[in-house]
Amino acid sequence: MREALSEWRPLVDEEIERLLAREMTDDDFANLFGEPRFAYDTDALNEALIEPTWDLLDRGGKRWRPVLFLKIVEGLGYDPHEYLPYATIPEILHTGTIVVDDVEDGASLRRGEEAIHHRYGTDVALNAGNALYFVPLKIVSANPADLSSEQQLAVYEMLTFELNRTHLGQGTDIVWHNQCNIDISEDEYLEMSACKTGCLGRIAGRLAAFVTNQPTAVEGALAGYAESLSIAFQIGDDILDVKNSLDEAGAFGKLFGNDIREGKRTLMTIHAVQEGTEAQSERLEEILTADAVADDEIREVIEILQTTDSVEYARERALEFAADARSHLDDLDLVPAVEDDLREFTRFVIERER
Repeated sequence: MREALSEWRPLVDEEIERLLAREMTDDDFANLFGEPRFAYDTDALNEALIEPTWDLLDRGGKRWRPVLFLKIVEGLGYDPHEYLPYATIPEILHTGTIVVDDVEDGASLRRGEEAIHHRYGTDVALNAGNALYFVPLKIVSANPADLSSEQQLAVYEMLTFELNRTHLGQGTDIVWHNQCNIDISEDEYLEMSACKTGCLGRIAGRLAAFVTNQPTAVEGALAGYAESLSIAFQIGDDILDVKNSLDEAGAFGKLFGNDIREGKRTLMTIHAVQEGTEAQSERLEEILTADAVADDEIREVIEILQTTDSVEYARERALEFAADARSHLDDLDLVPAVEDDLREFTRFVIERER
């Protein structure tokens, strides 16, 4: 799957650039947003929308959601190149969500650089992030691959449903972030993750089913695969934050304890609060709800996560969701080599190093 990510990422970025040129002209804005009644301030629009979007896209990112879409299309027996414009939809949506999420979470960094709202201002960031929720609809209306009107409507309805659910997940996470305790059940955490992260994955899976006109059972199986894969990815991502806080010699790295510093609730912290001693649980809540967290306090949290076996527990749960994702592929008639890639991807999202 690493090869697929490397192969498709530049093609996905080229396709995004066809929709959102790095420097948009008057005609570009008119084609995307409609003809102005009077006149667009093109310089202002580039500064407000295009520059921050490409700043973030150019920093990297795995592009795994568009690649997942393309691999599923290929697995269903279709040429993914014909559907490449649709692959940009989950990536553009994801970009919009992380711009807004960073404002809401008070994040200082994104992909190794200052968060977009710190670089361009909160007003610009929120406006640009929200605009990216709607830009992908232009792809559906432009109708590459000549979808039927029924298929187009199904895609519109799916995007509305899944995007609404992402806001359930983010809203839940915001309230937790502002609480002074960690009174969260594992099921509540998993539902938050299924909404906040899982829905963007489900978009990739369901979109592939709709554009290739699959029956409902196939769409459901692909949605289930993508959702469980996404939950496994989220848990794996949280584990990485702990692992990457230490190098092989045990010294703390430059990305030391980012999630802990931001007070993020994870499956590990929930497990540690439930399984630790009363003193450990109280200390975790004290640190994770503090306005500022010192390096030695981050070390303390990581030590508690390790002594309560919470890191290993989270890894076991991630492996369970990866296995569940694979189970959704069992009854699908996919191209065998591509099915192998999709199965391997469920392992990659947990075992990756970054």
